[in-house]
Amino acid sequence: MAETLVSVDGLKRLIIDSLNLEGVRPETIEPDAPLFGDGLGLDSVDALELVVAMEKHYGIKIRSDEIAPGAFTSVAALSRFIAARLAEAGAEAEAATG
Repeated sequence: MAETLVSVDGLKRLIIDSLNLEGVRPETIEPDAPLFGDGLGLDSVDALELVVAMEKHYGIKIRSDEIAPGAFTSVAALSRFIAARLAEAGAEAEAATG
């Protein structure tokens, strides 16, 4: 199965819009920069809001026990995590219909 791609730029816009990050532009977020702490400065509440936004936007369900270690460290890591979840969801749907 071909790897599902998740746009890093689109994900940056989703983060900014869903968390109402005023004054932050997508081009100012480095793909490998930390999302939490000294990076973008997100916190645990932001993480929960981001999960809800990603579930709605990408049509996936994310349980806390399914989150891979390091998945939320950067936009690039988050993009890979979402792509993997979309691939898993596609494989599950294919198996259910096939």
